[in-house]
Amino acid sequence: MRIAVLGSLNMDLVLEVERLPRPGETVLGRNFTRYPGGKGANQAIAAARLGAEVRLFGHVGADSYGEELLSVTQAAGVDVGGVTRHPEVPTGVALILVAEGGQNQIAYAPGANWQLGREDVERWLPQIREADVLLLQLEVPLEPLAILLQSLPPEKPLVILDPAPAQDLSPLPLARVDYLVPNREEVLRLAGGEVTELSGAARLLLAREIRHLVIKADQEGAYLAEPGGMTHFPAYKVRAVDTTAAGDAFNAALAVALAQGKGPYEAIGYANAAAALTVTKRGASSSLPTREEVQEFLRHPYRHSG
Repeated sequence: MRIAVLGSLNMDLVLEVERLPRPGETVLGRNFTRYPGGKGANQAIAAARLGAEVRLFGHVGADSYGEELLSVTQAAGVDVGGVTRHPEVPTGVALILVAEGGQNQIAYAPGANWQLGREDVERWLPQIREADVLLLQLEVPLEPLAILLQSLPPEKPLVILDPAPAQDLSPLPLARVDYLVPNREEVLRLAGGEVTELSGAARLLLAREIRHLVIKADQEGAYLAEPGGMTHFPAYKVRAVDTTAAGDAFNAALAVALAQGKGPYEAIGYANAAAALTVTKRGASSSLPTREEVQEFLRHPYRHSG
């Protein structure tokens, strides 16, 4: 099973503080950590750990952060030959302040991620066409994604779009997206704020030629929205430590299961298991489970329950 991922590679710089600063205020920090991240890199690593042959396409700077991102991603078994290094544009960075209680402030500088353009799509298209599944996210410019979707064959690869951060999707040919996989807040935003309940927002999105709508709902698990209604897939009960990258694990596991020929119901159950395991560990890429870990979890899910 071959999976292509086109998306972002970022270095996450995280500082723990007692409370978030007010405008113009300086507060004393506690622990500082950095995590290789970005939705593209996270989903590529997650899919590789779940046993897929993965190619990652994106951009980093020719700097130490870019080298570290490529090293970590390649060590996970991902083919990074499609990642371009820019000598004059820095690697994308997210600056994250985390206060007691979990509140945070995030500033994101896309850096090299924003260099994605038409020429990249044209260069990468032959390799992307060979994939069984293509994973996309929105931490890169929309215009080249639209060009890519318009250039793909009508049936292959199967396309999974993670619409995060949530934004206007009208530039994208959504009819070529097989699975739209937002979280609860993104569903409501994508529906234009016209409704405040999940089922109503799902109906509005399904009317826009979306083939499958899968909604990630944190502790509730996930929902599959179809014209006939919504199916709920309850979350596994685990001792949650850190929710970072759980959504990326879900998307990658969904892609792996679908690439194996599983239907949406079985694939969503598998994705729920991968996401549940991810929240039992700290960090982003370091928390993503392997295929063996997910298989063992599905055999004995109660071992991780709180």
